[in-house]
Amino acid sequence: MSWSKMKQNLESFLCPALNGRVEYRSTSYRYLPDKAGLCYIAVDKKNVLNMSDTTNPIRWYQTELEIKNDSAIQIPISHEEMEAVRKDTKGTVPEERLIVIARSRKITEYAKELMSAQASLSKSNFIVAANKFLSTSIEESIESHDILLNVLALVDRRVGKKRMLNMTEKIKLKHPIVQYFYELRLSTF
Repeated sequence: MSWSKMKQNLESFLCPALNGRVEYRSTSYRYLPDKAGLCYIAVDKKNVLNMSDTTNPIRWYQTELEIKNDSAIQIPISHEEMEAVRKDTKGTVPEERLIVIARSRKITEYAKELMSAQASLSKSNFIVAANKFLSTSIEESIESHDILLNVLALVDRRVGKKRMLNMTEKIKLKHPIVQYFYELRLSTF
């Protein structure tokens, strides 16, 4: 599928409130076939997500420790996770320490997911992700671990207000760019 046709298909799925605000852009080099083109998503004419450049305005984490020490990251801890830690420690750890251990474990897991998502995004091919989005259900795109599929699903007109509001807790565990597009979409309601 040509880029213009794909762009037209993607823009036909944009929610009406974001139509004209969110744009999919791509550049290519006709006379340099070995040089990859650029793909990016613009919001209000500002380049927000550049698929091939790590210097975009989204915060890119370099180490797991940096993620663990970021106070902006809020990780909810469930009762089941607390019970798993209690079982692992055989009940010898005080209750307030269980929360710290459970949160530390979950943040470590989150940090690994976040860093692997960043690595795949910087090498990603937007065309492949867009084709996948156009050929899969909206539920699969929302539940996916692929950042681009999440972003495309969040601006999709098939995702309504009720579903958006029910995703609040899940979005807190997603990449900052997914959170950005979630907030953008919430601002349209």
